[in-house]
Amino acid sequence: MIDALLLAAISAAAPAAGEAGKHAAGNPFLTDPKYFVLYGLLLFFAIVYASKAHVAILKGLDDRAASIKKELDDAEALRKDALALLESYKAKHAAAEKEAADIVAQAKADAAALRADAEKALAADLARREKQAEERIARAEAQAQADVKAAAADAAIIAAERLLKADLGDAGKQGALIQRGVQELSRKIA
Repeated sequence: MIDALLLAAISAAAPAAGEAGKHAAGNPFLTDPKYFVLYGLLLFFAIVYASKAHVAILKGLDDRAASIKKELDDAEALRKDALALLESYKAKHAAAEKEAADIVAQAKADAAALRADAEKALAADLARREKQAEERIARAEAQAQADVKAAAADAAIIAAERLLKADLGDAGKQGALIQRGVQELSRKIA
């Protein structure tokens, strides 16, 4: 590569050497500044080539290319990792959405079960209260019948007492009736 550059520089300087000879009297290679630049450039390339600096420069460029390639490979690996991570997050997101849907469905099922249990409990409570109310009504009817019977018995006793007082005005009849009541009472008690 360096050799090709040297040849190109020499071939480019050859026509300029012809022009310098026309302009300057004497030796144009020593008086024309273009030749000094050419000689300096050739000397620079010769020194670089002789000191093997071009090897170091090429090695540096190769090292730089290798480091750039390594960085590109690392970037590609990071991109692949990022894509894998993105896919895993998408999968986790989908799983979380499914889990949330499952939780909502379970909550709805639990709510329906609770509603059914509450309706059953309410129906049982209503049936129990209805039964209690019927029992109270039956007790109240029994109490009312007992009260009516007691009132009727009291009224019958009062009426019987009045009749007996009216019919049994004498003391002999009253004594015999009391005697029979005491005997009957003794028989019932015994």
